[in-house]
Amino acid sequence: MLYFGGLVADDKSKNMKGQTEEICAKFDTLLAEAGSSKENLLTAMIYISDFTAKDGMNEAWLEWLPVKYLPTRATIGVAELGKDTLIEVVVSAAR
Repeated sequence: MLYFGGLVADDKSKNMKGQTEEICAKFDTLLAEAGSSKENLLTAMIYISDFTAKDGMNEAWLEWLPVKYLPTRATIGVAELGKDTLIEVVVSAAR
């Protein structure tokens, strides 16, 4: 099992979709380094600070991850993730 937590975008000037895309790219790298891939995701907990921007997160997430590989997912609204941080993602994956 692999566990990755607390991933956020480095470029906080991006909107929700842009921050999500950046985080997904980070997961591609981390999963590959650990001998896995996004097709092996099991769970995802996504924390967002602006639910009105959830569509941008969903759009980026579904562009990154084919529907047949979607993990169990929860999207949780939070009041604050840090200055200009719109999204934080925690995942678990099989190796």
